Amino acid sequence: MPDLQIKKIDVFQVDLPYSGGVYHLSGGREYTSFDATIVRITTQTGIEGWGESTPFGSTFVAAHALGVRSGIAEIAPKLIGLDPRRVDRINEVMDAALVGHEHAKAALDIACWDIFGKSVGLPVCELLGGRTELALPVISSIHVGEPEEMRARVAQHRDMGYLGHSIKVSGEPVSDSARLQSSLADKRPGEFFIVDANCGFTVETALRMLRLLPDGLDFILEAPCATYRECVSLHRRTNIPIHIDELAISEASIMQLIADDAAEGIGMKITKNGGLTKSRRIRDICLAAGYTFSVQDTVGSDIAFSAIVHLGQTVPEKFLRCVLETRDMVTLKTADGPFHVNGGRITAPNVPGLGVQPRLDVLGQPVASYF
Repeated sequence: MPDLQIKKIDVFQVDLPYSGGVYHLSGGREYTSFDATIVRITTQTGIEGWGESTPFGSTFVAAHALGVRSGIAEIAPKLIGLDPRRVDRINEVMDAALVGHEHAKAALDIACWDIFGKSVGLPVCELLGGRTELALPVISSIHVGEPEEMRARVAQHRDMGYLGHSIKVSGEPVSDSARLQSSLADKRPGEFFIVDANCGFTVETALRMLRLLPDGLDFILEAPCATYRECVSLHRRTNIPIHIDELAISEASIMQLIADDAAEGIGMKITKNGGLTKSRRIRDICLAAGYTFSVQDTVGSDIAFSAIVHLGQTVPEKFLRCVLETRDMVTLKTADGPFHVNGGRITAPNVPGLGVQPRLDVLGQPVASYF
Protein backbone atom coordinates (compact mmCIF):
# COMPACT_ATOMS: atom_id res chain seq x y z
CA MET A 1 0.00 0.00 0.00
CA PRO A 2 1.59 3.31 -1.05
CA ASP A 3 2.55 5.62 1.79
CA LEU A 4 -0.10 8.16 2.76
CA GLN A 5 0.27 10.63 5.61
CA ILE A 6 -1.77 13.43 7.13
CA LYS A 7 0.09 16.65 6.34
CA LYS A 8 -2.36 19.37 7.41
CA ILE A 9 -5.69 19.76 9.20
CA ASP A 10 -7.82 22.87 8.63
CA VAL A 11 -10.85 23.78 10.74
CA PHE A 12 -13.74 25.92 9.49
CA GLN A 13 -16.69 27.39 11.38
CA VAL A 14 -20.07 28.24 9.88
CA ASP A 15 -23.47 29.06 11.36
CA LEU A 16 -26.38 27.02 10.01
CA PRO A 17 -29.70 28.89 10.45
CA TYR A 18 -32.65 26.63 11.22
CA SER A 19 -34.96 26.50 8.23
CA GLY A 20 -38.14 26.65 10.32
CA GLY A 21 -37.27 29.79 12.27
CA VAL A 22 -37.35 28.43 15.82
CA TYR A 23 -36.89 24.74 16.65
CA HIS A 24 -38.76 23.75 19.82
CA LEU A 25 -37.80 20.73 21.93
CA SER A 26 -39.09 19.36 25.23
CA GLY A 27 -38.20 21.28 28.36
CA GLY A 28 -38.59 24.66 26.65
CA ARG A 29 -35.40 24.30 24.62
CA GLU A 30 -35.29 26.52 21.54
CA TYR A 31 -32.80 26.79 18.66
CA THR A 32 -32.61 29.25 15.78
CA SER A 33 -29.14 28.37 14.45
CA PHE A 34 -26.53 25.64 14.77
CA ASP A 35 -22.77 26.16 15.06
CA ALA A 36 -21.02 23.82 12.61
CA THR A 37 -17.39 22.75 12.62
CA ILE A 38 -16.08 21.48 9.28
CA VAL A 39 -12.68 19.84 8.92
CA ARG A 40 -10.40 19.41 5.93
CA ILE A 41 -7.57 16.88 6.20
CA THR A 42 -4.89 17.06 3.48
CA THR A 43 -2.34 14.32 2.81
CA GLN A 44 1.21 14.78 1.58
CA THR A 45 -0.03 13.65 -1.87
CA GLY A 46 -2.72 16.35 -2.01
CA ILE A 47 -5.80 14.18 -1.31
CA GLU A 48 -8.37 16.11 0.74
CA GLY A 49 -10.90 14.60 3.11
CA TRP A 50 -13.85 16.43 4.61
CA GLY A 51 -15.89 15.94 7.77
CA GLU A 52 -18.47 17.83 9.81
CA SER A 53 -19.57 17.94 13.43
CA THR A 54 -22.58 20.07 14.37
CA PRO A 55 -23.95 19.59 17.89
CA PHE A 56 -27.63 20.30 18.48
CA GLY A 57 -26.85 23.25 20.71
CA SER A 58 -25.38 22.59 24.14
CA THR A 59 -28.45 21.06 25.80
CA PHE A 60 -29.08 17.92 23.72
CA VAL A 61 -26.17 15.72 24.80
CA ALA A 62 -22.87 16.55 26.49
CA ALA A 63 -21.41 18.36 23.48
CA HIS A 64 -21.16 21.92 22.21
CA ALA A 65 -19.53 23.66 19.27
CA LEU A 66 -16.77 25.42 21.21
CA GLY A 67 -15.92 22.08 22.76
CA VAL A 68 -15.69 20.49 19.30
CA ARG A 69 -13.07 22.98 18.18
CA SER A 70 -11.20 22.85 21.50
CA GLY A 71 -11.16 19.07 21.29
CA ILE A 72 -9.80 19.17 17.75
CA ALA A 73 -7.03 21.49 18.96
CA GLU A 74 -6.08 18.84 21.51
CA ILE A 75 -6.21 15.94 19.05
CA ALA A 76 -5.11 17.28 15.64
CA PRO A 77 -1.37 17.68 16.32
CA LYS A 78 -1.24 13.99 17.31
CA LEU A 79 -2.59 12.95 13.90
CA ILE A 80 0.01 14.69 11.73
CA GLY A 81 2.12 12.08 9.92
CA LEU A 82 -0.34 9.21 10.46
CA ASP A 83 -1.98 7.21 7.68
CA PRO A 84 -5.63 8.37 7.54
CA ARG A 85 -6.75 5.08 5.95
CA ARG A 86 -5.96 3.17 9.15
CA VAL A 87 -9.16 4.41 10.74
CA ASP A 88 -9.05 2.16 13.81
CA ARG A 89 -5.50 3.25 14.55
CA ILE A 90 -6.55 6.90 14.08
CA ASN A 91 -9.31 6.38 16.63
CA GLU A 92 -6.91 4.79 19.10
CA VAL A 93 -4.68 7.86 18.88
CA MET A 94 -7.66 10.20 19.29
CA ASP A 95 -8.94 8.28 22.33
CA ALA A 96 -5.47 8.37 23.88
CA ALA A 97 -5.21 12.12 23.29
CA LEU A 98 -8.67 13.00 24.66
CA VAL A 99 -11.05 10.95 26.80
CA GLY A 100 -14.66 11.21 25.60
CA HIS A 101 -15.69 14.32 23.64
CA GLU A 102 -16.81 12.17 20.71
CA HIS A 103 -18.22 15.14 18.78
CA ALA A 104 -14.66 16.52 18.52
CA LYS A 105 -13.34 13.26 17.08
CA ALA A 106 -16.20 12.73 14.63
CA ALA A 107 -15.31 15.29 11.97
CA LEU A 108 -11.70 14.07 11.90
CA ASP A 109 -12.77 10.44 11.62
CA ILE A 110 -15.24 11.17 8.80
CA ALA A 111 -12.59 13.12 6.89
CA CYS A 112 -10.26 10.12 7.15
CA TRP A 113 -12.92 7.87 5.60
CA ASP A 114 -13.34 10.40 2.77
CA ILE A 115 -9.60 10.19 2.08
CA PHE A 116 -9.67 6.38 2.32
CA GLY A 117 -12.38 6.21 -0.35
CA LYS A 118 -10.66 8.67 -2.65
CA SER A 119 -7.31 6.89 -2.31
CA VAL A 120 -8.74 3.57 -3.53
CA GLY A 121 -11.41 4.93 -5.89
CA LEU A 122 -14.40 3.61 -3.90
CA PRO A 123 -17.43 5.17 -2.22
CA VAL A 124 -17.26 5.19 1.57
CA CYS A 125 -20.26 2.84 1.80
CA GLU A 126 -18.29 0.12 0.02
CA LEU A 127 -15.50 0.42 2.59
CA LEU A 128 -17.99 0.32 5.47
CA GLY A 129 -19.12 -3.15 4.40
CA GLY A 130 -20.65 -2.78 0.97
CA ARG A 131 -23.76 -1.12 -0.32
CA THR A 132 -27.21 -2.64 -0.25
CA GLU A 133 -29.57 -2.16 -3.18
CA LEU A 134 -32.00 -0.31 -0.91
CA ALA A 135 -33.16 3.19 -1.76
CA LEU A 136 -33.05 4.71 1.73
CA PRO A 137 -36.25 6.23 3.14
CA VAL A 138 -35.72 9.74 4.51
CA ILE A 139 -37.45 11.09 7.61
CA SER A 140 -38.54 14.60 8.51
CA SER A 141 -38.05 16.37 11.84
CA ILE A 142 -41.27 18.01 13.06
CA HIS A 143 -40.59 20.30 16.02
CA VAL A 144 -43.03 20.89 18.89
CA GLY A 145 -46.00 23.12 18.03
CA GLU A 146 -49.77 23.28 18.11
CA PRO A 147 -51.44 20.01 17.01
CA GLU A 148 -52.90 21.27 13.73
CA GLU A 149 -49.71 23.13 12.90
CA MET A 150 -47.72 19.91 13.33
CA ARG A 151 -50.25 18.02 11.23
CA ALA A 152 -49.78 20.61 8.48
CA ARG A 153 -45.99 20.28 8.62
CA VAL A 154 -46.27 16.50 8.35
CA ALA A 155 -48.52 16.97 5.30
CA GLN A 156 -46.03 19.39 3.78
CA HIS A 157 -43.21 16.86 4.10
CA ARG A 158 -45.48 14.07 2.85
CA ASP A 159 -46.10 16.15 -0.28
CA MET A 160 -42.32 16.43 -0.65
CA GLY A 161 -42.11 12.63 -0.73
CA TYR A 162 -41.08 11.91 2.85
CA LEU A 163 -41.97 8.40 4.02
CA GLY A 164 -41.08 8.91 7.68
CA HIS A 165 -41.65 11.60 10.28
CA SER A 166 -40.02 12.30 13.62
CA ILE A 167 -42.64 13.99 15.79
CA LYS A 168 -41.24 15.99 18.69
CA VAL A 169 -43.21 16.19 21.93
CA SER A 170 -42.78 18.38 25.00
CA GLY A 171 -43.17 16.05 27.98
CA GLU A 172 -46.66 17.25 28.98
CA PRO A 173 -49.13 14.33 28.71
CA VAL A 174 -52.36 16.01 27.61
CA SER A 175 -50.91 18.38 25.01
CA ASP A 176 -48.54 15.71 23.68
CA SER A 177 -51.39 13.26 23.25
CA ALA A 178 -53.16 15.84 21.10
CA ARG A 179 -49.99 16.55 19.10
CA LEU A 180 -49.39 12.87 18.45
CA GLN A 181 -52.94 12.11 17.38
CA SER A 182 -53.05 15.13 15.08
CA SER A 183 -49.67 14.34 13.50
CA LEU A 184 -50.70 10.72 12.78
CA ALA A 185 -54.26 11.58 11.70
CA ASP A 186 -53.51 11.25 7.98
CA LYS A 187 -51.02 8.37 8.21
CA ARG A 188 -50.73 6.41 4.97
CA PRO A 189 -49.70 2.79 4.38
CA GLY A 190 -45.93 2.46 4.42
CA GLU A 191 -45.30 5.62 6.46
CA PHE A 192 -43.16 5.40 9.59
CA PHE A 193 -43.51 7.60 12.67
CA ILE A 194 -41.12 8.20 15.54
CA VAL A 195 -42.49 10.10 18.53
CA ASP A 196 -39.39 11.73 20.01
CA ALA A 197 -39.51 13.11 23.55
CA ASN A 198 -35.81 13.99 23.64
CA CYS A 199 -35.70 12.73 27.24
CA GLY A 200 -38.53 15.07 28.29
CA PHE A 201 -40.78 12.52 30.05
CA THR A 202 -40.69 10.98 33.47
CA VAL A 203 -42.01 7.43 33.68
CA GLU A 204 -45.23 8.84 35.10
CA THR A 205 -45.83 11.46 32.40
CA ALA A 206 -44.95 9.01 29.62
CA LEU A 207 -47.46 6.46 30.93
CA ARG A 208 -50.11 9.15 31.30
CA MET A 209 -49.64 10.27 27.69
CA LEU A 210 -49.74 6.72 26.36
CA ARG A 211 -52.91 5.99 28.33
CA LEU A 212 -54.62 8.98 26.69
CA LEU A 213 -54.03 7.66 23.17
CA PRO A 214 -56.61 5.64 21.23
CA ASP A 215 -55.78 2.04 20.36
CA GLY A 216 -54.14 1.27 17.06
CA LEU A 217 -51.76 4.22 16.60
CA ASP A 218 -48.60 2.90 14.96
CA PHE A 219 -45.40 4.59 16.13
CA ILE A 220 -42.12 4.11 17.98
CA LEU A 221 -41.43 6.10 21.14
CA GLU A 222 -37.90 7.48 21.04
CA ALA A 223 -35.76 8.79 23.90
CA PRO A 224 -38.61 8.98 26.38
CA CYS A 225 -36.71 9.68 29.62
CA ALA A 226 -33.52 11.37 30.75
CA THR A 227 -32.01 8.44 32.65
CA TYR A 228 -31.36 4.83 31.80
CA ARG A 229 -33.23 3.60 34.89
CA GLU A 230 -36.36 5.50 33.87
CA CYS A 231 -36.23 4.16 30.30
CA VAL A 232 -35.90 0.58 31.56
CA SER A 233 -38.79 1.11 33.97
CA LEU A 234 -41.01 2.51 31.21
CA HIS A 235 -40.09 -0.30 28.82
CA ARG A 236 -41.28 -2.86 31.36
CA ARG A 237 -44.65 -1.13 31.65
CA THR A 238 -45.72 -0.57 28.05
CA ASN A 239 -46.14 -2.50 24.80
CA ILE A 240 -45.09 0.51 22.71
CA PRO A 241 -41.74 -0.11 20.93
CA ILE A 242 -38.98 2.09 22.34
CA HIS A 243 -35.84 3.38 20.65
CA ILE A 244 -33.02 4.91 22.71
CA ASP A 245 -31.21 7.96 21.35
CA GLU A 246 -29.46 10.38 23.70
CA LEU A 247 -28.43 7.52 26.00
CA ALA A 248 -27.04 5.42 23.10
CA ILE A 249 -23.58 6.94 23.00
CA SER A 250 -21.05 4.10 22.82
CA GLU A 251 -20.55 0.42 22.15
CA ALA A 252 -20.72 -0.20 25.90
CA SER A 253 -24.05 1.60 26.26
CA ILE A 254 -25.55 -0.42 23.40
CA MET A 255 -24.37 -3.69 24.90
CA GLN A 256 -25.95 -2.71 28.23
CA LEU A 257 -29.25 -1.96 26.46
CA ILE A 258 -29.18 -5.36 24.84
CA ALA A 259 -28.20 -7.18 28.04
CA ASP A 260 -31.09 -5.56 29.92
CA ASP A 261 -33.57 -5.97 27.05
CA ALA A 262 -34.26 -2.27 27.54
CA ALA A 263 -35.40 -1.26 24.04
CA GLU A 264 -36.24 -2.46 20.54
CA GLY A 265 -33.65 -0.30 18.80
CA ILE A 266 -31.72 2.96 18.75
CA GLY A 267 -31.45 6.27 16.97
CA MET A 268 -27.85 6.19 15.71
CA LYS A 269 -26.36 9.66 15.45
CA ILE A 270 -22.93 9.54 13.83
CA THR A 271 -21.14 12.46 15.47
CA LYS A 272 -22.59 11.63 18.89
CA ASN A 273 -20.81 8.26 18.54
CA GLY A 274 -17.49 9.75 17.43
CA GLY A 275 -17.74 9.29 13.67
CA LEU A 276 -18.12 6.50 11.13
CA THR A 277 -15.60 4.09 12.67
CA LYS A 278 -17.41 3.76 15.98
CA SER A 279 -20.83 3.99 14.33
CA ARG A 280 -19.84 1.03 12.14
CA ARG A 281 -19.11 -0.98 15.29
CA ILE A 282 -22.44 0.03 16.83
CA ARG A 283 -24.21 -0.90 13.58
CA ASP A 284 -22.77 -4.40 13.79
CA ILE A 285 -23.69 -4.83 17.46
CA CYS A 286 -27.27 -3.76 16.68
CA LEU A 287 -27.51 -6.13 13.71
CA ALA A 288 -26.24 -9.02 15.82
CA ALA A 289 -28.87 -8.23 18.46
CA GLY A 290 -31.71 -7.86 15.94
CA TYR A 291 -32.18 -4.19 16.79
CA THR A 292 -33.86 -1.85 14.32
CA PHE A 293 -32.42 1.63 14.02
CA SER A 294 -32.37 4.87 12.11
CA VAL A 295 -29.17 6.49 10.85
CA GLN A 296 -29.07 10.17 11.72
CA ASP A 297 -27.02 12.97 13.13
CA THR A 298 -27.77 15.63 15.70
CA VAL A 299 -28.10 18.17 12.88
CA GLY A 300 -25.82 19.23 10.04
CA SER A 301 -25.33 20.44 6.50
CA ASP A 302 -24.44 18.64 3.27
CA ILE A 303 -21.21 17.08 4.57
CA ALA A 304 -22.92 15.57 7.61
CA PHE A 305 -25.72 14.27 5.41
CA SER A 306 -23.28 12.52 3.07
CA ALA A 307 -21.91 10.48 5.98
CA ILE A 308 -25.46 9.55 7.05
CA VAL A 309 -26.30 8.30 3.56
CA HIS A 310 -23.13 6.22 3.21
CA LEU A 311 -23.62 4.48 6.56
CA GLY A 312 -27.34 4.02 5.97
CA GLN A 313 -26.57 2.43 2.61
CA THR A 314 -24.85 -0.46 4.41
CA VAL A 315 -27.80 -1.43 6.66
CA PRO A 316 -30.06 -4.32 5.55
CA GLU A 317 -33.62 -3.22 4.81
CA LYS A 318 -35.05 -5.37 7.61
CA PHE A 319 -33.25 -3.32 10.25
CA LEU A 320 -33.15 0.20 8.76
CA ARG A 321 -36.07 2.43 9.66
CA CYS A 322 -34.93 5.65 7.98
CA VAL A 323 -32.16 8.19 7.47
CA LEU A 324 -32.49 11.78 8.64
CA GLU A 325 -32.46 14.52 5.98
CA THR A 326 -30.41 17.03 7.99
CA ARG A 327 -30.16 19.40 5.02
CA ASP A 328 -33.89 20.06 5.36
CA MET A 329 -33.25 21.50 8.83
CA VAL A 330 -30.84 24.27 7.78
CA THR A 331 -30.80 26.99 5.14
CA LEU A 332 -27.07 27.14 4.34
CA LYS A 333 -25.61 24.86 1.67
CA THR A 334 -21.99 24.02 2.43
CA ALA A 335 -21.19 21.50 -0.33
CA ASP A 336 -22.39 20.06 -3.62
CA GLY A 337 -22.75 16.43 -4.61
CA PRO A 338 -25.11 13.87 -6.18
CA PHE A 339 -27.36 13.44 -3.14
CA HIS A 340 -30.82 13.67 -4.63
CA VAL A 341 -33.97 12.59 -2.81
CA ASN A 342 -36.48 11.02 -5.22
CA GLY A 343 -39.88 9.81 -4.06
CA GLY A 344 -38.84 10.09 -0.44
CA ARG A 345 -35.73 7.93 -0.94
CA ILE A 346 -32.02 8.39 -1.62
CA THR A 347 -29.04 6.22 -2.52
CA ALA A 348 -25.34 6.80 -1.91
CA PRO A 349 -23.53 8.10 -5.01
CA ASN A 350 -21.13 5.80 -6.83
CA VAL A 351 -18.15 8.16 -6.63
CA PRO A 352 -14.96 7.89 -4.57
CA GLY A 353 -15.07 9.01 -0.94
CA LEU A 354 -18.09 10.80 0.46
CA GLY A 355 -18.90 12.43 -2.86
CA VAL A 356 -19.08 16.04 -1.66
CA GLN A 357 -17.40 19.14 -3.04
CA PRO A 358 -17.38 21.81 -0.31
CA ARG A 359 -18.21 25.39 -1.23
CA LEU A 360 -15.06 27.17 -0.14
CA ASP A 361 -16.68 30.57 -0.62
CA VAL A 362 -19.27 29.57 2.00
CA LEU A 363 -16.74 28.08 4.42
CA GLY A 364 -14.43 31.09 4.27
CA GLN A 365 -10.98 30.99 5.81
CA PRO A 366 -9.95 28.36 8.37
CA VAL A 367 -10.29 29.40 12.00
CA ALA A 368 -7.42 27.05 12.89
CA SER A 369 -4.81 24.98 11.06
CA TYR A 370 -2.50 22.22 12.28
CA PHE A 371 0.55 20.89 10.43
